[in-house]
Amino acid sequence: MVLVAGLSMTAPDVSAQSGNRNGQADKRQNIMEEWKADMAKFRARSQEDRKLNELTDSLAGVQAVAALKNQDFVFEATNVTFRNGSLVFVNSSTNFISVKGGRAVVQISPSNFASGPNGLGGVTVDGMISSPEMRVDKHGNMTYSFGVTGIGINAQIEINTYQGTNQASATVYPNFNSNTLWLQGSIVPYENSNVIEGSSL
Repeated sequence: MVLVAGLSMTAPDVSAQSGNRNGQADKRQNIMEEWKADMAKFRARSQEDRKLNELTDSLAGVQAVAALKNQDFVFEATNVTFRNGSLVFVNSSTNFISVKGGRAVVQISPSNFASGPNGLGGVTVDGMISSPEMRVDKHGNMTYSFGVTGIGINAQIEINTYQGTNQASATVYPNFNSNTLWLQGSIVPYENSNVIEGSSL
């Protein structure tokens, strides 16, 4: 009787354990299904975001090309590399190259602390542009070059844009010294820019 009673006592425990295992398996399955559904939604949103970003970049690229062709643009710099190789990340609102109505302004203000000759921690020079030239390579990348002559500046400027975006690089080649500057940034139409121009030399 004891043995039978013992057997009768263990049977419900085995059944309960089996039920628990099945319940845990169902719970894990539900969690996996929810995770798969969340990942599918995430991938769909990511794809939509990529398409939107590509469309935005493409529109900005079209605007940049039109602004360059119209000689009515601002190259807003995000970093500047000096002749000695030092690279400085800069404020795009105070570091730029602008062209409008045949006038060009080159402003380099790498310091946010010193006032500088232009009152913005750097130098602002302006002059009239000459010999503008535009070239497009087989990949759709554009090079826009021109000369600038004025008080404090006599230089060649070359701006390279990348097809499908407004991202660009620029090089300022002074004609009377070797203080070449390299800049990275983006091109925006003149009227869309929020740069702050300091006092020119």
